[in-house]
Amino acid sequence: MAEKKVARFSSCRGVTFEINPNKASPFAINDPPQVQPDQEKEGWVWLPWTQRSSFRVFPTSSSLRRGSLRRTLSRPSSHFCDLDIDEDENINYESFEEYDDGDVEKQKSFDGVVAKQEPKVPRQKESRLSIILLDQGLFTVYKRLFVVCLMLNLLFLGLAAAGHFPYARRNAALFSIANIFALTLCRSEASLRVVFWLAVKVLGRPWVPLGLRTATTSFLQCLGGIHSGCGVSSIIWLIYALVLALEDRKNTSPEIIGVASAILSLICLSSLTAFPLVRHLHHNIFERTHRFAGWTSLILVWVFIILKACYEPIPKAYDFSASKIAGKQEFWFTLAISILIVLPWASLRRVPVRVSAPSGHASIIKFQGGVPAGILGRISPSPLSEWHPFGIISDGKEEHMMLAGAVGDFTKSLVSDPPSYLWVRSVHFAGLPYLTNMYEKVVLVATGSGICVFLSFLLQPSRADVCLLWVAKGIEENFGKEIQEMASGFPKEKVIVHDTAVSGRPNVAEMSVDAAKRWNAQVVIVTSNPEGSRDVVDACKASGIAAFGPIWDS
Repeated sequence: MAEKKVARFSSCRGVTFEINPNKASPFAINDPPQVQPDQEKEGWVWLPWTQRSSFRVFPTSSSLRRGSLRRTLSRPSSHFCDLDIDEDENINYESFEEYDDGDVEKQKSFDGVVAKQEPKVPRQKESRLSIILLDQGLFTVYKRLFVVCLMLNLLFLGLAAAGHFPYARRNAALFSIANIFALTLCRSEASLRVVFWLAVKVLGRPWVPLGLRTATTSFLQCLGGIHSGCGVSSIIWLIYALVLALEDRKNTSPEIIGVASAILSLICLSSLTAFPLVRHLHHNIFERTHRFAGWTSLILVWVFIILKACYEPIPKAYDFSASKIAGKQEFWFTLAISILIVLPWASLRRVPVRVSAPSGHASIIKFQGGVPAGILGRISPSPLSEWHPFGIISDGKEEHMMLAGAVGDFTKSLVSDPPSYLWVRSVHFAGLPYLTNMYEKVVLVATGSGICVFLSFLLQPSRADVCLLWVAKGIEENFGKEIQEMASGFPKEKVIVHDTAVSGRPNVAEMSVDAAKRWNAQVVIVTSNPEGSRDVVDACKASGIAAFGPIWDS
């Protein structure tokens, strides 16, 4: 039996995960079925036939449940970490192949019995979106940073409105622009690369308390909370500035009010598309709206500053003077914003690439030049429309590579029609894996193609002594011998590779805790899908081990 299913993926700063799991994917890792105590009796068993609501009945006995049922049927849980998809996929399900004589007789009367059976209520499978948005807790560092940022702005706004902060009342637009500068700073790949490098250099020393290092890691991973908080705050300040301008229309030109209103509309549009539900279900819409609305807003901010600085209320005319513009604080904030936004695009390059396909399910993209361990990069066939983030594998010398599973339009084209050139940003960005260098002993946990960003810690000298745990399906068949050999040749206590096609699906959370205890690790860093990352992080924290994994907006 087969059905058509739409698979969706989403990204978190360099790590992309599947929202609706693809059951046919060779990278999928299968969950063993949960057998209830009352199901050990001989009889019928109801099994999920699709992920949502359709069920089928199969005859089973205690011996069959313990045998072929557990080996052949399981609920898939995909572990993509850097892939994009928005296409229909055929999903095939395995059938039973082992029956004893009694089971064969039951199968003959199968059709007549099905109609008489009352289906059991299936247990609802957790959606990836609910895990992303709800299961990470109500008081995460991300949400705390968002609340603190918003509350500080509301406090200053309240003081200004009450007349206790006259500077803010006179410069409400400046506070809005300052928030835009802060949110841009938290998302600038160039500035974050510097911040992460400084964090490793300053705090990556044995005498620095471990608590300070883990707190810094958590803070840097959750800078998106400041980004979001400043975004909402900039809207609030701009609304306040517009209200003041409308109350004092005699000293404000219609052009200034019109431009400010247009900026407000564009920022609101960007914020709405960044709402988690829209962002993860319609990521392309979010990305393009954020980009083009942001660029248009920046242009309008420049227009707003020039008009506001040069407008003379008494003659109701404009005196365009460079000294007036340069003397405004808004000018310098906007100049800094412009530099931060333009810098990554100034590093845009169309570079030659070598693409090979170890299987029909994945491709390896090779570039010239070595890259430090823990760094991620973006590639694009068309830089204005789409960008795809991937972990980078490099020995730090002459070349680096990316591993792309062939599941979306772009990644499939890399296998079927390998390009000779791709667009890249030569300024690569640092993420959570880069902070591995802040510690002495670390366990790195990867599922599926999440191995990419961690392999560099094995291929080149690293400050941290790492232990790598990799869980994937059909490693040699789907990832190729080159990737497999990179993870081999190490002591078994340093590199643990579990092929689920051979050994079945393990309890990754338990394996991670055991590896961390044996390795005496200071921290565990995991790259998996939302459910897998949550389970590993929760299990490690319950055992008193600091652990970090990708969050929805890390």
